[in-house]
Amino acid sequence: MSLLQSVFGTIALITSFIGLLPQSYKALKTRKTGDISMVMLSNFLICSAAWIIYGIFIHSSFVILSNIVGFACCLLLIFQKRHYDQYAE
Repeated sequence: MSLLQSVFGTIALITSFIGLLPQSYKALKTRKTGDISMVMLSNFLICSAAWIIYGIFIHSSFVILSNIVGFACCLLLIFQKRHYDQYAE
């Protein structure tokens, strides 16, 4: 793996991690998720799963790891949304 591939793989890993993390933190602090779209979260989850599978096929640890992180953050936000929206009504 070249240095350039490693740099961009690292950027992908970091940005996947911080992509949904601020929203999840805000939901945890405010206990409100009404403004978060479940369609967007579902799409992000499916997209991350597809990238994980693709990463497995091409044997790319950066593709796999960055999307596992994104998948986990998205799953956390989906659980928060379902939980907080249930009590908001």
